[in-house]
Amino acid sequence: MATTAQPQPTTTSAQQSGPTKAKGWGTDAPDQPLRPMEFERRALRPDDVAIKITYAGICHSDLHTARNDWAGTNYPVIPGHEIVGTVTAIGDEVTRHRVADTVAVGCMVDSCMECDQCLEGWEVFCRKGCVQTYNSADYHDGTISKGGYTDHIVVRDHFCLKVPEGMDVSRVSPLLCAGITTYSPLRQYNVGPGTKMAVVGLGGLGHMGVKLGAALGAHVTMITTTPSKGQDARELGAHDVIISTDAEQMRAAATRFDFILNTIPVSHEIDGYLQLLGRSGRMVIVGALTPMPGFVGANLIWGTGRSAARRSAASPRPRRCSISAPRRTFTRMSSSLR
Repeated sequence: MATTAQPQPTTTSAQQSGPTKAKGWGTDAPDQPLRPMEFERRALRPDDVAIKITYAGICHSDLHTARNDWAGTNYPVIPGHEIVGTVTAIGDEVTRHRVADTVAVGCMVDSCMECDQCLEGWEVFCRKGCVQTYNSADYHDGTISKGGYTDHIVVRDHFCLKVPEGMDVSRVSPLLCAGITTYSPLRQYNVGPGTKMAVVGLGGLGHMGVKLGAALGAHVTMITTTPSKGQDARELGAHDVIISTDAEQMRAAATRFDFILNTIPVSHEIDGYLQLLGRSGRMVIVGALTPMPGFVGANLIWGTGRSAARRSAASPRPRRCSISAPRRTFTRMSSSLR
């Protein structure tokens, strides 16, 4: 059977009249390794795009889901939500994409597109619940979505991003999760020249936060428990480094920052970081999805308008158009905004 991964320029009526065979890598249980799997991708709907996958990033969320660390994994599961590839077929109603376009797909593949959140461009907060790229039930047929560790994928065209000519496609994948997860709060809270910004944790999210913050013109400080990461942070664009286990360094930084991007991926105390915020400062937590310990209310109240918030991955408002790269980010930039 021909698959949508084959690069014949066509529409659904010319090529795909039914489901297609796909090959991928997935796991059957939290204690099992990935193994080759075969399954079916759905036939293209009128607003669908078929994509031959050329690159798929490995996100820590993939590992958590495969291991059922967050509960709710539907096995067998095929992870992957940092997808780059080539359009091989389009549905009859698709106008935003053409066959042979280089495109990208992030953390979601559908939403109701009717509620207030969707209509305002925040599909990730869809009242019905967005359909994630893997381990999520499809609205129409109830099948569980399978991600980018596969040879091809079929998604609704609205959730497919254009990749501009000239970009190194091998470096695009991390933008689809870590990139947008860190860029979105930076843009929402107007981080830029004059902003004193800190990034807590230098991992997949943290390194992207440092690069983006520096590219936007902020003064960026990396906060880490690991002294050896200091030089890495500076090479990525950080201006200063604070070792969070050094009580004197933390005291000296009290009330210093306008904005803190907290990328720590596990449950942790936040009081020490709240004390680093200045008046009306904000801390956004983008890494920890597990229950968090309580905090001392005075660290918000006496901070005169300090706030702490949690941020969902891949808020779609910055995903609506195409990916672009700013100066000094070496193609590590999220999608441009409408």
